[in-house]
Amino acid sequence: MPYRKKDISPPCPLREGAPWREVPTQRPVTCRVRDYPAGFHISPHWHERHQLVYAMSGLMVVRSEVGRWVVPSTRAIWMPAGMAHAVDCIADVHMRSLYIDPGFAPALPAEPFAVGVSPLLRELLHAASLIDAPFEEHTRDGRVVRLLLDELHRMDVLPLHLPEPADPRLRRICQHLQRHPEDEATLPDWAQLLGVDVKTIQRRFAAELGMTFGQWRQQARLLEAMERLATGAKVIDVALATGYDSPSAFTSMFKRQLGQTPAAFFR
Repeated sequence: MPYRKKDISPPCPLREGAPWREVPTQRPVTCRVRDYPAGFHISPHWHERHQLVYAMSGLMVVRSEVGRWVVPSTRAIWMPAGMAHAVDCIADVHMRSLYIDPGFAPALPAEPFAVGVSPLLRELLHAASLIDAPFEEHTRDGRVVRLLLDELHRMDVLPLHLPEPADPRLRRICQHLQRHPEDEATLPDWAQLLGVDVKTIQRRFAAELGMTFGQWRQQARLLEAMERLATGAKVIDVALATGYDSPSAFTSMFKRQLGQTPAAFFR
């Protein structure tokens, strides 16, 4: 089946997501296991606890009011308590979600970001999912949880995030590029279309998004490519659909950003 571009607009403002209260509160750390089919959508919601959103297999797109992440297996999203977010399952997803009482680990980050999941962290998440009762700190379960928290404090931020602007002019540019990643319009082209100075757009990209127009477009293309590759699209088709002249140029960009070729990454 050919890849079909979905609507990237959230169904409702993400900052107004509903609370999700199904997580047990008697334990400070809980790991829940869920399976979702491809195409499943989890509506905007938020948790009273911090959450590590991890798919052991499959691929997810996670959106919040501060941006969008593409999350393959071996990667996860750290979502702080109170941050509204929505999830789209691009392929069948076997999810493990870790929930942490903010008062139990006050030093954990207050901003969302993508992280790598090391073999040790993966096994600790598996072990945590088997803990089904309150635990004492000096028991095996307590030591598993403490080591898990130690690993979370060492999380490295990964380049899988696409920040979203608030400026309506930048939003127009960014929404267009997400729908049409192959578009080669330059910054002067956009400045002329919007009736503003090129330097004004440059300043707004730097101030709001922390990157240049070119960097943001490359990131948008990378995340779009990951979604397409996860559905089985061929590298040559993905390269052309995301604005690259050849598969080799696309593969070079992919490896430069993620340290692996597309084939190795998804293997």
